[in-house]
Amino acid sequence: MSDARLRLRYLEEVITLLFPPDLRTSARTLLPHRLVPRRLVPRARWHVGGRLLVGDGPDTIETHLSTVFGRRVHTVVRVRPARRANRKPVLEAYGTSGLLGFVKIGDSDRARRLVRHEAATLRGLPELRTVVAPEVLHHGSWRGLDVLVLSPLPITTAGIAPGTLVSAVAEIAALHPSGAWHGDFSPWNLAAGADGRLLVWDWERFGTEVPTGFDALHHFFQSALRRMRPPVAAQACVAQAGRVLEPFGYATGAARLVAARYLITLADRYSADGHQPLGDPVTWLNPVLDHLEVLP
Repeated sequence: MSDARLRLRYLEEVITLLFPPDLRTSARTLLPHRLVPRRLVPRARWHVGGRLLVGDGPDTIETHLSTVFGRRVHTVVRVRPARRANRKPVLEAYGTSGLLGFVKIGDSDRARRLVRHEAATLRGLPELRTVVAPEVLHHGSWRGLDVLVLSPLPITTAGIAPGTLVSAVAEIAALHPSGAWHGDFSPWNLAAGADGRLLVWDWERFGTEVPTGFDALHHFFQSALRRMRPPVAAQACVAQAGRVLEPFGYATGAARLVAARYLITLADRYSADGHQPLGDPVTWLNPVLDHLEVLP
């Protein structure tokens, strides 16, 4: 089944969940179009094609968010990939003045755990010097779903300085005496702030009791996966670990072992999620580990 059809099938489930069927309806538009569905927005008179009707009764996610914000709210629904293990409805909430926040919906046991964990993590973060995280504007329940609203971050188009990445990884690691990591320190979860700090969102995988540098390795590995097959990216992660982890004081041999621990941790996460986006670890992880003589 094509990606577009998978997204549309999942979107149908999301619409029923967030806009329960009602005699009253409102029109929405799929953008850029049905063949490449990415966002479901309130329909405007200049939109052509991609028209969908959603329930517009007294109890929709928009009426709920309007109560939360104390003003009229309309939403844009992101049409998410249907195959992600941590998939959940994600929306943009708008008022008359513009974007109010990003909304995550915990619609399954796994999604609820992730949403609640992110809310608790963000509320527990101290004020940081290098890292800027979203604020929790609201976390509550609606129709049995967890609803988390996070403040938007002032994203710029500026590039991220390597030194800023290193400082951010070290700052997050210092949040716990035995080490901590953001858990999904991927390029798409980071942006440069206008003041030179690093904007970091999606904290639902934050964890502790890990070696300093896991986030730097995750950033390298996820970047490599954009241009390499998983087995090659995993080999590159270990081979380049000395360079990636040098700013954190690791010798080359120790860095490679930390990289191996990172890859094993990631494989364990995928296994716990029941989702293998990189394929069977036997094909992408085992060949790397086989080249390492000793694991702690």
